[in-house]
This record gives sequence, C-alpha cells and structure tokens, in this order.
Amino acid sequence: MMRYHVMPVKIGKDCFIADTAVLIGDVEIKDRVAIFDGVVLRGDLNSISVGEGSNIQDNVTFHTEINHATVLGKNVSVGHNAVVHGAHLGDNIIVGMGAIVMNGSDIGTGSVIAAGTVVTENFISGQRSLIAGVPGKVKRTDDASLEAYAIGNAQSYDTLRLRHIAGLFQRVCGKDLYKTD
Repeated sequence: MMRYHVMPVKIGKDCFIADTAVLIGDVEIKDRVAIFDGVVLRGDLNSISVGEGSNIQDNVTFHTEINHATVLGKNVSVGHNAVVHGAHLGDNIIVGMGAIVMNGSDIGTGSVIAAGTVVTENFISGQRSLIAGVPGKVKRTDDASLEAYAIGNAQSYDTLRLRHIAGLFQRVCGKDLYKTD
C-alpha cells in the first residue's frame, strides 16, 4: 500500500479567506492576503505561494505542473475568473479579469496583464510591462505608471479585506435559504 504525505496548507496572519474558497495541498498564503468566493488553489503537483498583501478575486483558479510551481509576489491582484497555471509573477502586478497565465511564464514586477489576455507557456516579460492580446504580447515596457496602478489596486483590495474580516457584509448562501428543521 502506498503512503502519502499530507501537505498542510499554511496561512499567514490577518488573511481573509471566503467560506467558498478551496485551498488544497502545498499552498502557502503570506500575511494580509484576501481570497474571495469560488477561488480554487490546487497545489497537488507542485507548490503555490501567494505573497503578502495580494488578493485573489472571485472564481480564480491556480494550479501547478510537476516542473512548474505557481508563485505570486507581494501586492499582486488576480482578477475575477483568471487562471494562473505554473507561473511566476513578481511584485505589484495585476492579472486582469479572465486572463490565463500558463506554465513557465515569468511576469516582471510592476506589470499589468490586460483582461482576457492569454499568456502562453514560457512567456517572459520585463519589469513594468503591459501585456495584452491572444496570444499575449508586450505592448509597453518600463512604464512606472503600470506599477503605480497595481500598487493602488492592491491597496484598495487591502481595505476591502479588512472590511470582510470585520463582517461588514451580509453573506447569504442559497443552501441556507432552503434549510428545513
């Protein structure tokens, strides 16, 4: 009979993790991270690391590949319905809504990946790049305004994280509406 080693999920301080988020396997969440509803972080083939102050928005999926961990730096915002699969993202980055970032990609600090972009395998960008299109291409590089935009976005989600931790939003789940005693 094969024996398996259970990989514990590690969660830092002051994080918000929605009730409907699922973290599986070798996953490490640093301090002050917000993970919203419907997120799946599946570290079953390799590790997933989410940097301090990052936010993972509704219905995002992270996965890995045997040779490709998924690593996010600090203050990374991953927009609704995005997929990050076996990629490395530096600090202060925005992954736009519905974007896909594939295995072996390495996105430079301060970059913005536009909504709907498909970043293909082994794509490498410089720092402060705007990446857009299908397939994704660098449209601008070394643009400090992109990093400032990403930092501002992460700060606004940090405020939202605190509001969720404080319980300032009513949460109603469909299953709770139809309970019979």
